[in-house]
Amino acid sequence: MKAYLGIDIGTFESKGVLADADGRVIATARRAHRMLVPQPGWAEHDAEKNWWGEFCEISNELIATSRYDPSAIKSVAVSGIGPCMLPVDGNGAPLMNAVLYGVDTRASEEIAELTAEVGLDELLASGGNALTSQSVGPKILWLKKNRPEIFARTRCVLNSSSFLIHRLTGRFVIDHYSAGSFNPLYDIRAQGWSDRYAERIIAPDRLPELLWTTEIAGAVTPEAARQTGLAVGTPVTAGTIDAAAEAVSVGVKDAGEMMMMYGSTMFIILVADRRIEDPRLWYAPWLFEGQHACMSGTSTSGTLTRWFQEQFARELDPETALATLAAEAENSPPGANGLVVLPYFSGERTPIHDPAARGVVFGLDLTHSRSDIYRALLEGIALGVRSVIETYEEAGAPLKRIAAVGGGTKNRIWSQAISDTTGWKQDVCANTIGAAYGNAFLAALAIGDAARDDIMRWNEVEREIAPDAESAAVYRRGYPVFKELYSRTQDLMKGLSTRDA
Repeated sequence: MKAYLGIDIGTFESKGVLADADGRVIATARRAHRMLVPQPGWAEHDAEKNWWGEFCEISNELIATSRYDPSAIKSVAVSGIGPCMLPVDGNGAPLMNAVLYGVDTRASEEIAELTAEVGLDELLASGGNALTSQSVGPKILWLKKNRPEIFARTRCVLNSSSFLIHRLTGRFVIDHYSAGSFNPLYDIRAQGWSDRYAERIIAPDRLPELLWTTEIAGAVTPEAARQTGLAVGTPVTAGTIDAAAEAVSVGVKDAGEMMMMYGSTMFIILVADRRIEDPRLWYAPWLFEGQHACMSGTSTSGTLTRWFQEQFARELDPETALATLAAEAENSPPGANGLVVLPYFSGERTPIHDPAARGVVFGLDLTHSRSDIYRALLEGIALGVRSVIETYEEAGAPLKRIAAVGGGTKNRIWSQAISDTTGWKQDVCANTIGAAYGNAFLAALAIGDAARDDIMRWNEVEREIAPDAESAAVYRRGYPVFKELYSRTQDLMKGLSTRDA
């Protein structure tokens, strides 16, 4: 029997999957953890505990639960939240907590500095992206300026997947797709690290070696085998960011196909056969040579529902609280009885890229209930996604299909509101485990045990979420208010954000 191991490190939990050669799930495991917020605008993880510790626990559990001999696991693929910034020493030991992706906005000053120095045109030409909170380069510069003693000890800067790969194989490597988010350090024209910023930010020899996602990075070492339960010598792929693995898991493989990930944030990937140039969108080479990725993301979605649960539904059982709130929200009609929410509770990424943006609940009166407010939060996320889809259209990016993935697809109001606000049907595959399942497929693909088209056999479309005309009309009336609300309050928001300084 053959099996393939996929493990993913998320914002709030890690997941693992063992799948067989036909894509059947043999066993799953997960571990919950918290995102650390030491001060407003910061978001961190303990890499040793949350990343490697949970990888080891999950790997051992999957082997024990499945009763597979470790030698039956033919390959391993990993992914994780990204882009992150984790400085490590020569032994791969973390020198501080990992700085997370775009929800961490600590490098706003460095973003402004580098944009002024380099110029937006050159940033787009060489890196494919404007600098935003999603860019790793400014966060490395923040490290250099604000933690010089740590920067001096840094042998390599890793992200979540490359940290795991080092622990498994002893090599410092990163895939091209992940490296594309290290802007301005990755040169898309040469598809390699640039030495232009060696003095200003960091030298290329302190960054990981570049590989394509399904290249084999190395083999499980004896020490890694002891901790994970895997067999010594098991092949390990180069890994990738979680959203890319999620896209693979639901069959996003051809130009015009889009993955919409319902997670802690909404993250969207469109595969293209050419580079889409727009400063509001992110670019990276896709997982395979010759393809391109055009990406976007919101700052809060699942994090917003979790916040609401913890602050306003404390009496509910934590295990079922979100389901209970979703059921309550069904009692509120589309439009939430006149409420409009700006879901910018951690700033916002696409399309406004404003770390100073703040959440707004607009239209409240004494008749509104908790169910109205919770529904309005979900609809606010959906209206934000509509503005993202409009950005793709304005950039000339061809869109042919949307595949939805992630735990949020089980929330009927949330997923239906996105189809209603955008006008696009969403395909939901039978298996919605997400990135961990995509990793299992990538592990099989990397060693030649699967072809790219096999993912549609592994994970067939189970249902469609089609737009509802009546609800869509309600959201069309609310969308101009959503847009104008930010326009009219953004200067006030900047005044409130002075506490971040």
